Amino acid sequence: MELHFEELLKQVTDFIKNEAKTETVVGQTFELGEFKCVPVIKVGLGFGSGGGEGFEKKELKSEGMGAGVGVGIEPIGFLVTKGENISFLEAGKTHGLAAMFEKMPEVIENIARMRTKLEKEPV
Repeated sequence: MELHFEELLKQVTDFIKNEAKTETVVGQTFELGEFKCVPVIKVGLGFGSGGGEGFEKKELKSEGMGAGVGVGIEPIGFLVTKGENISFLEAGKTHGLAAMFEKMPEVIENIARMRTKLEKEPV
């Protein structure tokens, strides 16, 4: 069995070039009113291979090989432009009032739990 490592590596590299693009993972640049938004992604890649051969008996030759690839693609945010101004908005991160409103259900639940506990305790 012959391993064509260079050919395999080229095929993997071509696949990543074609698939690991912002347009493929998140979407293309879009406009939202006066703002232009460009998705930004993070790509991680791992590649490994190995092979070997040996002799069980003088007349029997054995060989083996393997290869593996792992790709991780994650949207991390957006570059946002308005006129001359450019800023970066992180995906999945909330700030200011939005962060407070996200926590409200948890706060209300804790208040209700404390109130119930106080009502059950003897005075």
